Amino acid sequence: MKKTYLIALAVAAVLLLVTPLFLKNYGIYLLTYWLVFVIATMGLNLTVGYAGQKSLGHAAFFGIGAYTVAILMKAGISWWIGAPLAAALCFVVGLALGFPALRVQTIYLAFATLGFNTAVWLFIRNEEWLTGGTFGINNVARPELFGISLERNLPYYYFVLAVTVLLSLLLLGLLRSPWGKAFTALRDNPIRAESLGVSIRSYTLLSFAIGAAYAGIAGALFASLVQFIEPAPFAVAASIMMYLMVVVGGPGYFFGPVLGAAMGVVVPEWIRDVPGVANWYLPLFGAAVVALMVWLPDGLLSLPDRIRDKRASREANAARQAAAAAQGKGAQA
Repeated sequence: MKKTYLIALAVAAVLLLVTPLFLKNYGIYLLTYWLVFVIATMGLNLTVGYAGQKSLGHAAFFGIGAYTVAILMKAGISWWIGAPLAAALCFVVGLALGFPALRVQTIYLAFATLGFNTAVWLFIRNEEWLTGGTFGINNVARPELFGISLERNLPYYYFVLAVTVLLSLLLLGLLRSPWGKAFTALRDNPIRAESLGVSIRSYTLLSFAIGAAYAGIAGALFASLVQFIEPAPFAVAASIMMYLMVVVGGPGYFFGPVLGAAMGVVVPEWIRDVPGVANWYLPLFGAAVVALMVWLPDGLLSLPDRIRDKRASREANAARQAAAAAQGKGAQA
């Protein structure tokens, strides 16, 4: 199993490195767009999938990161300073948003984060003196790396890929640490976790803060990718779409955001170009998501686990039947 896993990772790495070389500009742009949402949903997966908190305000942090970088760059500050500041600001705001999670849970927490997203979106849209309002901020530059310009799509793709890999390794290290086990315990049974010495207050706040920081970095990358930002990409609908990506990929699965973001970003674009489907791609995509939630409520990556559980169940039933048959024969003898 481990060997198969390593082979799959190696094949995926080769594809990510080689595929853009054979794509046109829009294809490279779309892959970069996908990677940006992988980073954003990695943070949301920590909050939702591992810590078990229901958040519908992730697009707000995404927007805070994007606007922080854009505003600072317009003021002449480097992207390399703006991006860490964006992540730090999102971390602090995420801590503040985590406090309602200490008092309300489940659907009530979802509504609280939804209200937060709406408030941030209204601020972005109405405060023209700072954010440009509905006119947005244009000409957001891409950074330079060791004197190498990342203005072209291909170099910027490899830069975002490197950032994605780095943040993935950091998150993997976090999840394998005692912190990660505490997050999982908090999700599975908060009362038991607290009895084992896990501080529910601290880890709930941390899950929001770290998830928000990831969204802030994704927003900084997004601003330089599209080079023009306005309020629409950071509305409540974007938060719902990010939540959907986590759920479709598999909440609590490390690679869930990779698959979920692909389903939310790449697949709809691919369906839109299929002859005879172009006018129906949105209803078809929605129907596919509904069917998936009916048959695989734990996401696509839960499929191997379900197959393994069914196989184990069949083997256990067969063993019980064999034992019962053997016992019956012994009784007859």
